[in-house]
Amino acid sequence: MAGGRSKELTGKQKAAILLISLGPELSAKVFKHLREEEIEDLTLEIANLRKVEPELKERVVEEFRELFMAQEYIAQGGIEYAREILDRALGPHRAGDIIARLTASLQIRPFDFARRTDPAQLLNFIQNEHPQTIALIMAYLTPDQAGTILSALPPAKQVDVTRRLATMDRTPPEVLSEVESLLERKISSLMASEFTSAGGIEATVEVLNRADRATEKTILEALTEQDPELAEEIKRRMFVFEDLTLLDDRSIQQVLREVESKDLALALKTCSEEVANRIFKNMSKRAAEMLREDIKFMGPVRLRDVEDAQQRIVNVVRKLEEAGEIVVARGGGDEIVV
Repeated sequence: MAGGRSKELTGKQKAAILLISLGPELSAKVFKHLREEEIEDLTLEIANLRKVEPELKERVVEEFRELFMAQEYIAQGGIEYAREILDRALGPHRAGDIIARLTASLQIRPFDFARRTDPAQLLNFIQNEHPQTIALIMAYLTPDQAGTILSALPPAKQVDVTRRLATMDRTPPEVLSEVESLLERKISSLMASEFTSAGGIEATVEVLNRADRATEKTILEALTEQDPELAEEIKRRMFVFEDLTLLDDRSIQQVLREVESKDLALALKTCSEEVANRIFKNMSKRAAEMLREDIKFMGPVRLRDVEDAQQRIVNVVRKLEEAGEIVVARGGGDEIVV
């Protein structure tokens, strides 16, 4: 390819030219973050490029730099902020072109500005809204943000919001626009709306997994009374401390190697006999005796401390499961692990 304009190239060709410009060492680092099929496509494009003129390289690299700058501006203050900065730097025509190409490729989700807002601050804006509005906003937040907000809501509203989040399906764009505008007036920034799916069981599980232990228990108990089927479906997909009995002996031993001894003693202070027996069974005789002594001489402890310790152990289980190092047999007897 001896010449040509960057605008006439495909996205893959531009990516190939950029990687050639970066050199083999940096390109190899980029490849580590790509899927196998993406690597194959780019390798083929690079192989098909016979010669790239320096001028074309410069134009592709400059286009990448402009897009990267625009993404940084969007991360700092949203699309309108990025547009304003680029407008001043490059002029309205160039700025509009960059923003158009970038937003088309980013597929920006509603409430992007809210995901960049501290959850404690966001809570101040939404805690007095209708539970359906809170559920809708939480559906577009990160699970950590949504879990923090859920934990801070009053108990009755926690249950209502969780139920609405779990049963949420598709939201019309006019509703998204209205709620976004509501937050815009309070936080500032406006994002393009789209007809999209959010919420549902999986989102609810992610949120509850990140809420504190007391909140999780309160919500599940209340949901069991209000909507037993929904509560059972949520619990089936979650892992709570009592579910340690679902792990095989090898997995429990692996979890115990990752757990602080102090957390283990606290966690067993109020747990069921069944859970305690499974844990003691997978420890050496001496280690089990030392753990029993630690529990015995611990004295009175706050229930919140016990629940926090149990949650830290659950987090270890979830981390090991996500890494594929252990298997949690969910779903009762219908699920078979081989």
